[in-house]
This record gives sequence, C-alpha cells and structure tokens, in this order.
Amino acid sequence: MRTKRYVSKAIRLAALLLMVLIVYAGYQAPTVVQDPAAGSFRISVDVPLVVLHATVTGRQGTLVSNLGEQDFQVYENGVPQHIQLFKNEDIPVAVGLVIDHSTSMRPKLAEVTAAARAFVRSSNREDQIFVVNFNEIASLGLPPSIRFTDSAAELEYAISDQSARGQTALYDAIAKALEQLETASRDKKVLIVVSDGGDNASRRKLDEVMKLAERSSAVIYTIGVFDQDDEEKNPGVLNRLARATGGEAFLPGKLEEVVANCERIARDIRHQYIIGYAPSNPAPDGSYRSIRVVVRTKGQGKLSVRTRTGYIAGGEPGLGGGQGVK
Repeated sequence: MRTKRYVSKAIRLAALLLMVLIVYAGYQAPTVVQDPAAGSFRISVDVPLVVLHATVTGRQGTLVSNLGEQDFQVYENGVPQHIQLFKNEDIPVAVGLVIDHSTSMRPKLAEVTAAARAFVRSSNREDQIFVVNFNEIASLGLPPSIRFTDSAAELEYAISDQSARGQTALYDAIAKALEQLETASRDKKVLIVVSDGGDNASRRKLDEVMKLAERSSAVIYTIGVFDQDDEEKNPGVLNRLARATGGEAFLPGKLEEVVANCERIARDIRHQYIIGYAPSNPAPDGSYRSIRVVVRTKGQGKLSVRTRTGYIAGGEPGLGGGQGVK
C-alpha cells in the first residue's frame, strides 16, 4: 500500500513538472486527467496538427502507394517533425472546378466540359463537388439550392450553361473557390483550375491569392488551356499555384489531352498519403513555415514526393490552426 502511495505521488509530481515545462516552453497547456479505475494519471495535450496530402511517384511518374509511416520524414523550417497521423486510403474529397469562361475559351468549352465529366466518373461517390465559372465576374455554377453535388449531369450543365465572353478574373475566381471550400464538410480539399493563367480583370492581386492558398489546406491542380500565340497566357502563374500547394500543373499540347489530365488528377487524389504532425513550434504567429517531406525506403529506387511547400501558422484548421483529419 505504501508503495502505491509513493507511485501515485511520483506520477502527480511528474505530471505537474511536465505541465510547467510545457507551458514555460510556449506550448499549449496540457490537461492532466486522473483515471480512478487505474489509480493513475494520463496527460492529454490538445495541439493543432499540420495535415499534408503527399503524392509519391517513381522514375517514370508512376504512383507509389505501398509505403508505410516509417518511410517518411517531415521537416518544418529544416527541423525534423514527429509524425502523429498517417493514413494511406481513399477518403472523400471536396473539389472545386474553376473554369475560365473568357472569350478565348469559347472554342474549348466542349472539351473542358467533357474533361469535367471524366473527372466525376473517376471520383468517389461521397465527394462534394462544385463549379466556379469566371470571365470578368466569378460566380458559382450550381443553382443556389445546391451547394455541392456528385452528379455528372449537374456539373456538366453548371459549366456549359454559361457562355464564353468578356475578360479574365482568375484571381477573384480562385479566392471565391477557396471561400466555398471552407464550407465543405470534407477534410481533404482540392481545386482544379482550367485557364490560360492570364488575368486582366480581378480586384485581387496574385500575392493576395497566394497567401489565401497558403492559409488554406487546399491542393490546387491547374490545367493550362491556351494557344501558343495567345498573348494573355501565363503558365508561370499556373505552375506557381500548383507547386505551392502540392498539386501539379498540366500544360497540354493538344486540347484533347485535357480529358486525360482530369483523369490523371482523379487518380492522383485517390492515391495520396495523409501525414499529420504537431509542429515543434506550435505558436500560431502568422509566420510562413516551409515544409519538406523525404521518402527513404529500400528496393523502390529513387522516389519523388509532392506536397505543399509550406503554410502560414494559424491558418485554416488542418494547417496549424486546428485539429486535423479524424
């Protein structure tokens, strides 16, 4: 009995010391909970997770989906992080299709609509999908009574119902799509942007949109649809958006390739690793934190990892601002 009292006192002291050390170091205060049945204490620290969606490919660009948690190492600002969440499974996704309807897109909309239809066919039936159409004005394509859908017919109509005319407000459209994504109930969020990358009508600036993307957990894929002599094209913007968020930029040489691009994006989304960690620096101070994920495994050859390059601390839940994927 005396031994149990000494152990109980030791556990209390250890819990108290750890709580003081954690608070002093700037971490969120832990909760010390007594378990009456066991006569012991457990320490629960409620900290936000940074959740990453990582795509791993081999030398030929083939998707690699048979890795384990032990094969990954995550670095934030160059500091190794402890992985606390790891999943390798297909989960439902919230997807925004952001479609350029400016004048230059008029002869291309039929192929773009077919590509969207191909994407939906390859999607999970529990996905939440919406459309943002834009020329000089960005607007939601689905009826007001339908926020999200998995119906190919509804999405096809949402895209094809608006004619192609006017100028291009790409940055406003991406901002509107990111805002709509925040209302989705799915933890994993994706934007697919189909445009020439040019912008001549937005109220927002590119730097502002990049910061919105960095605060969001969304992965952005871009498909550049333009002619080589198109003066409005800006593939650099499409590459920048995709690279920063862990997506991929597609610049098809032929319009017919857009359908294959959308099918590739659908496969990519379905074969991603979910990796979560509690930052060693948990302060939501608004600073930009760089992220690097490395894969080290035997027998697979050289592997490449694609995920977001960083985040702003204190942004959207799931990126340092709240709890991650359940």
